[in-house]
Amino acid sequence: MKTDKLFYRIFLNQPGLIAELIPGIPKECEFEYSAPVIKEKETRLDGLLTPIDDNPEIPLVFLEAQMQRDTKFYIRYFRGIFSYLDQYEISRNWHGLLILRNNRLELGSEIPYQILLNNQVERLYLEDLLYQDNLSANLALLRLIVTPKAQAAGEARQILDSATSETEFRLKLDLVEAILVNKFSKLTIEEIQKMLNLKEADVTQTRFYQEVLQIGEKKGLQQGLQQGLQQGLQQGLQEGLQQGLQQGEANLTIRQLKRCCGNLTPVQEEKVRSLSIPQLESLGEALLDFQNIADLESWLEEHK
Repeated sequence: MKTDKLFYRIFLNQPGLIAELIPGIPKECEFEYSAPVIKEKETRLDGLLTPIDDNPEIPLVFLEAQMQRDTKFYIRYFRGIFSYLDQYEISRNWHGLLILRNNRLELGSEIPYQILLNNQVERLYLEDLLYQDNLSANLALLRLIVTPKAQAAGEARQILDSATSETEFRLKLDLVEAILVNKFSKLTIEEIQKMLNLKEADVTQTRFYQEVLQIGEKKGLQQGLQQGLQQGLQQGLQEGLQQGLQQGEANLTIRQLKRCCGNLTPVQEEKVRSLSIPQLESLGEALLDFQNIADLESWLEEHK
């Protein structure tokens, strides 16, 4: 499972999740995500969340997800952190956040890092969430990653049903689909959407659906309760989701490009915004290796 990209997508789209997992971070605090290279050994950190706020009390967050056994994990993780702090002469406080499948993974000896692990690093074991009730919406998303396949569709629908606005529904649907695509790698996105029963009655029970209903009434889109609801929701969801997903992916990609390459010209930004979702996803992975704006120009030229 391509956990790195999946997790940074979750954390950027659900910023309140960081505040839930790390004590002392305000709920409204926003972060920028990057994957900086440590030049000495060309070590790339999986994820660095940098506060947008200038408040020096809010720490950098070194985020990493680990789903498999790796006896060198702790060595590599802490080496990367301290190499970064040295190379970039960081004076800000930092905090670690490890997303782990369970506490049985062999990640190397904890003894040399015990003080740091106990005081400066939060470890979240995803499989522990399977036995917890009344999870927040954010933690329910993370639990879906390790939910058994037989229960995943029902769990995903509950997450979508909890949406209270159109914007929240779209964000959750984007993340739920991303998680299920990783979990059911052989299914197409259309099969995933069918699994979620987006065309069936359970979707009509969400508050999001009721908002769509009210908008549809004002625009004269309903010609009878059942027919109007089903047609209006299906068309609106398909068009709105595609447009919203493309715009969201473009905004995220542009933020990442500015982070690693500097400011973009209006022409460059427009070219990025005109890319399709698959192209944006491809660019999102390629930009991790960009060194300057010339790399972006070359990529755009190759993918006209």
